Amino acid sequence: MKKFIAIALVALAPISVFAQKFGHINSSDILILMPDYKEAQTEIETLSKQYEEELKYMETEYTKKVDDYQKQAETLPDNIRQRREQEIMESRQKAEQYYSDCQINLQNKSNELMEKIQTKLTKAIQTVGEEGAYVCIFDIAGGVVPFVSSTLTTDVTESVKAKLGIK
Repeated sequence: MKKFIAIALVALAPISVFAQKFGHINSSDILILMPDYKEAQTEIETLSKQYEEELKYMETEYTKKVDDYQKQAETLPDNIRQRREQEIMESRQKAEQYYSDCQINLQNKSNELMEKIQTKLTKAIQTVGEEGAYVCIFDIAGGVVPFVSSTLTTDVTESVKAKLGIK
């Protein structure tokens, strides 16, 4: 009797493997359709424009100082010329530091916004996986999974879009 049960389990095991469901999505296709993503892009662009305007202002001030210095350099006493040269160098350094800070701030803001969006997308994928009784849902966007058979897996992209309220 025990042998019969063991043989039955071994015989039925492959059937249960074939009954498992696997899905796949392309998260990059979903991501660009998310309203949150579009809002994040707009926010980053707005912030970037503000930084650019400030950098243009700093560049204009720097250029003005250089032009004024060049016009007067030969007639200025040494101490005033040295002070102006120092001011020009400091102005340039401030602009460079500001540019560097802006790049870091933009990257941090982008990471912060994208993390929130990615979390929302991941929750939607998990919900679709649980509701659809999928064993695994592969994301073909990142190239981490080099091949996913579209005949042996189900494309659940539309289900994830529906969970996110995207048409």
